[in-house]
Amino acid sequence: MSSEKTISVLVVGCGNMGKSHAAAYHELEGFEICGLVSRGDSKKLLNEKLGGTYALFNDYEEALERTNPDAVCISTYPDTHESFAIRAMEKGCHVFIEKPLADSMEAAYRVADAAKKYNRKLLVGYILRYHPSWKRFIELSQEMGKPLVMRMNLNQQSQGAKWAVHRNLMESLSPIVDCGVHYIDVMCQMTRSKPVQVTAIGARLTEDIPEGNYNYGHLQIRFEDGSVGWYEAGWGPMISETAFFVKDVIGPKGAVSIVAKEAAAAGNSDQIDAHTKTESIKVHYADLNAKGEFSRPDEWVDLRDEPDHQELCSREQRHFLRAIREDLDLSGPTEDALNSLSVAFASDESVRTGAVVRIK
Repeated sequence: MSSEKTISVLVVGCGNMGKSHAAAYHELEGFEICGLVSRGDSKKLLNEKLGGTYALFNDYEEALERTNPDAVCISTYPDTHESFAIRAMEKGCHVFIEKPLADSMEAAYRVADAAKKYNRKLLVGYILRYHPSWKRFIELSQEMGKPLVMRMNLNQQSQGAKWAVHRNLMESLSPIVDCGVHYIDVMCQMTRSKPVQVTAIGARLTEDIPEGNYNYGHLQIRFEDGSVGWYEAGWGPMISETAFFVKDVIGPKGAVSIVAKEAAAAGNSDQIDAHTKTESIKVHYADLNAKGEFSRPDEWVDLRDEPDHQELCSREQRHFLRAIREDLDLSGPTEDALNSLSVAFASDESVRTGAVVRIK
């Protein structure tokens, strides 16, 4: 065992992401789970999977008081993020929180301000930042010149329990906000430019969600450097799996594309591993010879380090542990999280108003 202090962590929310983060804490040296919190039976099922040794709680406040953790992992629905995170930091806890940071910009800023006030580490779960293939995708895109055209989507055909999760998520956020923050963050890294304008459209394709909500959305972003990008997201049993997985960037010097033949196959849109899988990257060069023909062949990038979803969660938590132990400055990633969330909420505003929204 390491001589450094073991970090006790309270896991709040035991659904898809909470389950994966708990599995990481369970296996990683340096963390010790002090309790699992959820309103339903998910904590019992997770506890059984992890060996059945952890304390279980229905109530977050009770869990905080009784376990007195060093850190809290929040993977609940977004409408609880603000109150849970701030309460944890008031109690002296560091916070790992799933994206999006909160269900409004005002709430997100209050969480970020609390981290500064209480001098606690705040890490937002932007899982693609820990994926070596996505890092390579961003680097190759930056070599294509300016402006960039970025085309991305992640549509999820869902049924049963997964459709229930999607419906619950849409009580507080639309698909283009909940998922869009990942890909807006990627676009900002690719361009290294400020988003200045967004337009978006949305459609309510089912009566299973409240009036005024929508389960399909498409946003378009304009950046200060002239780059443009679009992102599309839809949830539900009616969503098509045709071209549900598009990750494509075009620049003056050529194009870079994630080609995930297996992950993008029909039937995989609701499989969480498929959402991050890359498999291979195709690089196309626009160079022409004297005859006006392509002078360079397309290249395929061999991706040897292709972590699955669980390994990505473990990499996130290793970084969280390092941030706590080495007192890393997380203000930059927090600012990036606030920036991508502001664009996502501006997109939501555009859907609801029909207006072009300027990004401040």
